[in-house]
Amino acid sequence: MSEAVSRRSAMRLLAAAGTAGAALGAAACAPEVPPGAAAPRAPAAAPPAEAKGAARIDALLERLTLDEKTALLHGARDPAPLGQAGYVPGVPRLGIPALRLADGPAGVRVAEPATALPAPVLLASAFEPALAREYGRVLGREGRALGQDVLLGPMANLIRTPYAGRNFETFAEDPTLTADLVGELVRGIQDEGLIATVKHFALNNQEHGRDTVDVIAAEQTLHETELRGFEAAVAAGAGAVMGAYNKVNGVHACESKPLLDELLRGSWGFDGWVMSDRDATHSTVAAIGAGLDMEMPAGTHFGAPLREAVRGGSVPEAAVDLAVRRILTTLDRFGLLAARPAARPPRDAAAGARTARKVATAGAVLLRNEHGTLPLTGAAARSIAVIGPTGQVPFVGGGGSAQVVPDGATAPLTAIRRRAGNGASVHYALGEDVYGRPLPPNLLTPAAALDERTVAPGQVWSHEGEFRLTADDEWTLLVHYTGKRPAVRLDGQDLFPVRQGVAEYFAGGLLGSAPDGMSVRRRTLALKAGAHRLAVTAEGGEKGQRFRLRHTTGAIRAADLAEAVRTAKSARSVVLFAYEDATEGRDRTSLGLPGGQDRLIEAVAAANPRTTVVLNTSSSTTMPWLPRTGAVLQMYYPGQEGGGATADLLFGDVDPGGRLTQTFPADERATPVGGDPLRYPGVSGRQEYSEGVHVGHRWYDAQRVAPLYPFGHGLSYTTWHYEKLTVRPGRAGLRVEFTVRNTGRRKGTEVAQVYVGPAPELELDQPVRALAGYRRLVLAPGEAQRVTVDLGVRALSSWDPEQHAWVLGSGRREVFVGRSSRELPLRSKAVVTSR
Repeated sequence: MSEAVSRRSAMRLLAAAGTAGAALGAAACAPEVPPGAAAPRAPAAAPPAEAKGAARIDALLERLTLDEKTALLHGARDPAPLGQAGYVPGVPRLGIPALRLADGPAGVRVAEPATALPAPVLLASAFEPALAREYGRVLGREGRALGQDVLLGPMANLIRTPYAGRNFETFAEDPTLTADLVGELVRGIQDEGLIATVKHFALNNQEHGRDTVDVIAAEQTLHETELRGFEAAVAAGAGAVMGAYNKVNGVHACESKPLLDELLRGSWGFDGWVMSDRDATHSTVAAIGAGLDMEMPAGTHFGAPLREAVRGGSVPEAAVDLAVRRILTTLDRFGLLAARPAARPPRDAAAGARTARKVATAGAVLLRNEHGTLPLTGAAARSIAVIGPTGQVPFVGGGGSAQVVPDGATAPLTAIRRRAGNGASVHYALGEDVYGRPLPPNLLTPAAALDERTVAPGQVWSHEGEFRLTADDEWTLLVHYTGKRPAVRLDGQDLFPVRQGVAEYFAGGLLGSAPDGMSVRRRTLALKAGAHRLAVTAEGGEKGQRFRLRHTTGAIRAADLAEAVRTAKSARSVVLFAYEDATEGRDRTSLGLPGGQDRLIEAVAAANPRTTVVLNTSSSTTMPWLPRTGAVLQMYYPGQEGGGATADLLFGDVDPGGRLTQTFPADERATPVGGDPLRYPGVSGRQEYSEGVHVGHRWYDAQRVAPLYPFGHGLSYTTWHYEKLTVRPGRAGLRVEFTVRNTGRRKGTEVAQVYVGPAPELELDQPVRALAGYRRLVLAPGEAQRVTVDLGVRALSSWDPEQHAWVLGSGRREVFVGRSSRELPLRSKAVVTSR
């Protein structure tokens, strides 16, 4: 069912299959089938089931009242909530079921435990579309098993700026790779009968000002970069699309007729439904007229105001009928309108865990490995120091709507000890305390125990006292709580005021919760020597609550650092876990590691040069400490099986086969958006994508800027050699063939990458090199494989804004092959013809 695109989409794509002319329309070039993907099946010209379904929808529309129709077009309160993000009441008298919609880029986010998969950016690093489909199947099965009908994912927005808070939820800076993976992820989700919702359409590439920013992007820029992933999702048959918060070229995305009606439905043939992001609907008449079908999470605009607009004549009832038809047609396609819908499957937690482990190991990127630091073998594997808070507390996933309650997660320290075995010595040092120490019991006058306090239901507990500092110091005060956040005032200042919007609820995947599940907020202040007054008030509420007040000081930080250095010196090898906690609702303010982690790494690596830094970060990171380290392993947010996967990689049980899907800059001022506030974060609510088609690695090539690590980079535990490149005209494109040889002594994984240069005969802005294809290989020592990568019409085309169409870049084209966007030992040229 889900492999087949919609009938209208299929007709458009099939009509274009034989077209290889110089001028190709927006819907006249079928997206190429990515490696490992099944080709979409063409439905029959007039399937009886489709005709029967259309008649069923017609009959339902005739019987629905206006109130019932509009109730299907907006979210409502769930009378029996499962912890999901949205709910749409059905119409029981007509057999139209209610819908439950769950967040889920990295797992199904409901109240019950679910498989916490690695972040999509880690999945993408494997460069393996077939693995994306497997990942999607886990999401699809678990969503159905956990009572959900619609998954609010995948996220197809590009990684445009390394500061964006949700980079971990998406895939890559490269549009080709993103399109391949999004398409297969949608297929996987829908293989299991769950409706996929590709988001956020479009240009939602940052959290800063996301509700209001007006993103200005030229037509060529849109089609060649941001839109590629969404187009692939539509071609894969996605049942729903989520509109973005921001404006696009002056109009809110959820009421943009050029986006929703002309492009999405007109050019691409999308026949599912479009819903708004949460509270991203800004009007009634304009939104439904532009093609928005569903407002989430409530009916502010599509409830009573829509009914009034229909009765008053400003919205024809036919527009409401059309929106309802789109929703019902999609439900019918997924069997949700059947008299006996398919039974929900049981949850298979073990299978989910296996896929999570597989993805975490496949996508891990070995950035640096000097003097054989990794893998850990021999004496190096028998004497290990593990350092850092995320060595002991597993960092499962990022914060916000991607955060999932896992069945459980093994700490990396536990996994390393288990893998090292009984004869090994594995010692641990915290390095940096992120949850705080209890306040000294004698700190306050009058004294009060502020650790593990309980407040009974309906009660209020408060205390005020004074403490003195003998010298200036930097303190971090932390409150852990289970109910309403206690009020904490220091010298009359409210340390933890209620934040605006989602920032109040989304506090990160690591720092927002203590290991025992209590919510955490923290505040760092420079305190002067002398007296200070601390006041705490906590309410029990209906259920009562527990809370604790904790702190760290300069002395605590210095002692933790000294302990880490001592532990590092006493071991043969060091594995130091570093983190950066990203979340929906806010962007990063720096690409450096937070807190004192840079200082910690410098000190530990100086004490022991066989230090491996494991990065649990959301996106690219600056590394001033890099020359001192032995190895750097990028694990992003590795999901519930990340501890075991990390141990697998450290000890060489698997080869690190991941490659960077985003460029790591050497200087955060030298990025595609660095130093230009109009590009990021915007000026006076306006943002311009003036980099054009030069997104990500394309910009570094165009500007000749040397990155810290280039797109596609990743080391292996073996060595590789590329040879014998041939490029010749193929069927509607170019056929690229080359040989890859494993020249080392270990079985290894390689990602061979093919890039194509600009077309000299095409008078359009073009990248210096664009990723055009890739192949993931696993080869035994000494084994060689002849690799064939076909570059189709789309890979060789550019978008012409005058023709509003894809045009083939004919003429003599240069092709590059190698291990990353900057390591391309093979190159050749071939002529691309329009016939």
